[in-house]
Amino acid sequence: MKKLINSADTVVTDALVGMAAAHPGALRVDVDQRVVYRAIPKDAGRVAIVSGGGSGHEPLHSGFVGSGMLDAACAGEVFTSPVPDQIVSATVAVDRGAGVLHVVKNYTGDVMNFEMAAELAASSGIRIATVVVADDVAVEDSLYTAGRRGVGATLVVEKVAGAAAEEGRSLEQVAALAERVAQGGRSMGVALTSCTVPANGKPSFDLPDDEMEIGIGIHGEPGRSREKATGAREVARRLVEPIAADLPSADGDVIVLLNGMGATPLLELYIMYGQVVGLLREAGIAVARSLVGNYVTSLDMAGCSLTLVRADEEILRLWDAPVASPGLRWGE
Repeated sequence: MKKLINSADTVVTDALVGMAAAHPGALRVDVDQRVVYRAIPKDAGRVAIVSGGGSGHEPLHSGFVGSGMLDAACAGEVFTSPVPDQIVSATVAVDRGAGVLHVVKNYTGDVMNFEMAAELAASSGIRIATVVVADDVAVEDSLYTAGRRGVGATLVVEKVAGAAAEEGRSLEQVAALAERVAQGGRSMGVALTSCTVPANGKPSFDLPDDEMEIGIGIHGEPGRSREKATGAREVARRLVEPIAADLPSADGDVIVLLNGMGATPLLELYIMYGQVVGLLREAGIAVARSLVGNYVTSLDMAGCSLTLVRADEEILRLWDAPVASPGLRWGE
């Protein structure tokens, strides 16, 4: 294993220290609790949004803390859920009197720990709403989940809900909107290589040079099938077809996220996006917005994932609203 780390035992702590140093005016990092906050809290009377999960998926979630998106993100160990104490600490710290929305990816540990934290925070008088994202169409149950895994649509949920909270909407309104986005999102990924978890020191699974895993999870969970590696157009087809078949038929075009898994260069991601757009056009699916890059990663895995989210005018307006975070930034 060759990685730019000091020790497998200090990876998350060292990364948080570096993140704090890189964004001193934008973020406040509680290294002991492993929680990333906005440096300047939002105004009183606004809904706050907390998310989090295992480290190794950066910029998800800590990279999305900032104006127009998250108020705090809890960082677990690599591929391991944050613990309830972290989530409670973050929730109490960011509450501005209007309640807190928890955005949770559908993994057993994440769901259980956020549920426990919500109960504890609610007992102290904080109003809590929770939205669970379960958008991966590859498998119904996996090593980490009951039901579908939560992957790329999480970014869209956090962005749209964050914009709605900035506008001053109520907790019920922000949660309902986040749920609508989550229900309208579908994703699927492909791996060309395994990832290497620092604590393990070796690839998580064996994938021969001439094979690819279709429907891989972001922790290296197996997908639908293992096949011979092929060209970008065929890989795109293997992602687009099952997503399109499962995509809700509600009104609205789609927001497209073509996401790298951590070790795939933008050159290849843009090639893939070009193929995806052509296939979506053939399927009669209109693209309203697009985002290409490494946003929901799996350490050093090569490969990509595709996310489509149905988006009406309201969702598109909130997607376009300004955001200022280390991992996502546009507008004023």
